[in-house]
Amino acid sequence: MGQLRAGSESAAARLVELFHPELRRIAAAQMRGERVNHTWQPTVLVNELYLELRRIKSLPQGAASDEEERAAFLRLSSFLMRRMLIHHARPLAKRMTSVSLVEVIDQRTGGEQGLADIEELLEQLAAIDPVLRTVVEMKVFEGLTREEMATRLGCSVRSVASHWSFAREWLRESLDHWPEAAQS
Repeated sequence: MGQLRAGSESAAARLVELFHPELRRIAAAQMRGERVNHTWQPTVLVNELYLELRRIKSLPQGAASDEEERAAFLRLSSFLMRRMLIHHARPLAKRMTSVSLVEVIDQRTGGEQGLADIEELLEQLAAIDPVLRTVVEMKVFEGLTREEMATRLGCSVRSVASHWSFAREWLRESLDHWPEAAQS
């Protein structure tokens, strides 16, 4: 991870190889939220992740322990995968009818504008508490269980459940009050 932080392209290859099963699981979880006839498969998403990681020139200083570095790499990978899916969807926006984010967002938004609306809602949620956004991203985009989220966040499963419950309800309420133009 230290070599990746310094911009080493070969470090990206070693990390993807080392964490390939976990990256495939994250990619598969993120692909479950995509449309049925999506042109990418989880393997393609992992391959695209590798190419994206090779472009990294530098990252901020890392964590002290190997476990924290592992968690940081998986969070970065998940974030990049989500961004790649959003970017990949943009040229296809006219062919897309909706973007479903599990139980949080219920087909009220669609296409490129829908993705922008989702990002805006997540930014507003992070303004309340960044952990809330992180919990939503881990649940929705990575498909993690409460136990896995608790391990990554260093908190109890009960705390994760509380964060998820609050975030889910906040998102539902926000969508109920979302301007009609954003919902069409």
